[in-house]
Amino acid sequence: MRHVNKPAITDIDLKNYQSEAGPHEYVNDLSKIESSDSNQWLNVGVDIAELDRAGTFIQKDCSVIHSKTMAEGVEVMGISDALKKHEWLPDYLWKYISPQKDQFTELAKQKPHEGYFIRSLPGVKVKHPVQSCLYIAKEGFSQNVHNVVIAEKNSEMNIITGCSTSPHLVSGLHVGVSEIYVKKGATLNFTMIHDWGKSINVRPRTAVHVEEGGVFVSNYISLRAVGSLQMNPTTYLDGKDAVAHFNSILVAPKGCHLDVGSRVFLNKPGTRAEIISRAITVGGTIIARGEMIGKVAGCKGHLECKGLILNDGIMHAIPELQGHAPGVEMSHEAAVGKIDQREIEYLMARGLDEDEAVSTIVRGFLNVDIQGLPPGLASEIDKAVTETQKDMM
Repeated sequence: MRHVNKPAITDIDLKNYQSEAGPHEYVNDLSKIESSDSNQWLNVGVDIAELDRAGTFIQKDCSVIHSKTMAEGVEVMGISDALKKHEWLPDYLWKYISPQKDQFTELAKQKPHEGYFIRSLPGVKVKHPVQSCLYIAKEGFSQNVHNVVIAEKNSEMNIITGCSTSPHLVSGLHVGVSEIYVKKGATLNFTMIHDWGKSINVRPRTAVHVEEGGVFVSNYISLRAVGSLQMNPTTYLDGKDAVAHFNSILVAPKGCHLDVGSRVFLNKPGTRAEIISRAITVGGTIIARGEMIGKVAGCKGHLECKGLILNDGIMHAIPELQGHAPGVEMSHEAAVGKIDQREIEYLMARGLDEDEAVSTIVRGFLNVDIQGLPPGLASEIDKAVTETQKDMM
């Protein structure tokens, strides 16, 4: 199938947004953060108490307001400080994403507003996750960040990155260019939780490079309203036995437009990839994409996209497979529909009323077994799913 782009999700006039914002003061003690901000951060998995965290990075508009490392073998800082510290870092910038890709990458190149640098050193197994938050507080602001993540050889790291906006915000744009490197034998679990405002436009642009024996796990969760979101990260499995897993949980309320996908190139023997998507529209539009390109014999991939339509809305599943050599093994399954009435009747026969039955089915549908989540974050996501399920009912 061919890619489908809807005008509503691509037609953004950058002139409607400001690229300048006043500075915010650096905060050493996060307990002094206003509750209106900290509550927003907690909704996306960022804990100001910094309990069981290996590091924290928080950016408000264009200012890094908190950056701290709390575990040996981990680096957490703003990208400008990282460029001062590491003379080799420019070699990692714009390596797998071209600034000319589209108007959003050009904006991030021409008018950059920091971004995070997170790195696990060779052989280090980081026990607790690193947390980061990219936050917009200024009305009509375009936050343009460039992030770099490096999991060095044989290291292991979990990252929780939460993105959110101030409760009063009406209009805004987030452009996030992220380049992620998983070196030989390393494992990186990267969890993104988005809680943007109802009229915020979001344009992440991400590339991932995985070397021999490396494992990259991406978990993406968007349960609340956003104006429009368009993301399609590209992963290059460029080493033998490299692995990538993508899991996404999406809910689109009325007026929300999500265009979310993943693209994986399986370039070496033994590479494996899996893309799992669970999506519910409650009046909004969801385009769920998945694309795998198998270049050599001995690579394996699977795509699974399941969508539910509640209270109208549009669900468009676009699975794509490309095989370029004999011996490629790839498969996909996609399903779009409504809740089966027989399932509702089955639960009602066991004592639930209709609303409880539907709620139980929705909850089970959204509960994807996400790999690599620390217990604390798993419980936070479980709570968010519960709240979302109640809202939909």
